[in-house]
Amino acid sequence: MAEHDQMINEDQLPGHESMLDPKPEWKPRYKGSDRLAGKTAVITGADSGIGRAVAALFAREGADIAIVYLLEDDDAAETKRIVEAEGRKAITIRGDIGIKDFSEEIVRKTLSVFGRIDLVINNAGEQHPDKDIADITEEQLRRTFQTNIFGMFFLVQAARPHLKSGAAIINCTSVTMYQGSKELLDYSSTKGAITAFTRSLSENLVGDGIRVNAVAPGPIWTPLNPCGGASPDKLDHFGENTPMGRPGQPNEVAPSFLFLACDDSSYMSGQVLHPNGGTIING
Repeated sequence: MAEHDQMINEDQLPGHESMLDPKPEWKPRYKGSDRLAGKTAVITGADSGIGRAVAALFAREGADIAIVYLLEDDDAAETKRIVEAEGRKAITIRGDIGIKDFSEEIVRKTLSVFGRIDLVINNAGEQHPDKDIADITEEQLRRTFQTNIFGMFFLVQAARPHLKSGAAIINCTSVTMYQGSKELLDYSSTKGAITAFTRSLSENLVGDGIRVNAVAPGPIWTPLNPCGGASPDKLDHFGENTPMGRPGQPNEVAPSFLFLACDDSSYMSGQVLHPNGGTIING
């Protein structure tokens, strides 16, 4: 058994979108205009949630998609079907982004099929709610950081030699980086690291014509929440504390990724967009 398969078996996150009720809304809301025509995007966590919505929207705008996912073969196959229904090509790549060798496999397989990488979307993540910091085990702490931030480093390192001027990297951080979250101590800490990584990587790559930005969603209805240990009571009131009084849907977040991926944001790098239901974070 491969090393990354061994680690997958230790943690079944993020869960199956096919089992959620109600289903998250992923469908793009408008016709495409070829803003990503001829480009190839690698999207981690693209089997479900925000990743699926981004894959669908990018495909509608003309991009081919490498769908990277952990375990959920049925969800990944559905995202592939969605991309192909938009007239674009897609491949699925299964494995653990917390393992460095897997990132190299992602890049190798993507190049072998599409011959290029233009967009790197670091979206995959995991969370484990704990009310007491003493309940966070060393294993959980290492695991959360390995998936949420180490995986981003590994994928960018593997993709960097193949990224040309005009390429874009977009990382998924979170409103919890700016607000904090009393029950998501390790998760929120990784999101702070992701924001710092985004700003620093932007400074590192902007001279080569590669833009690096991030998106910081608020409470979005995806498999990560019900499958990530949230209590039934918390799920019943999920998103109600936002000014809009409701959770967001993945297709309300995907346009932020599209904006940062295409030439509409050609004068932006090192920035973070905040689709979070109206929460003011001053960051």
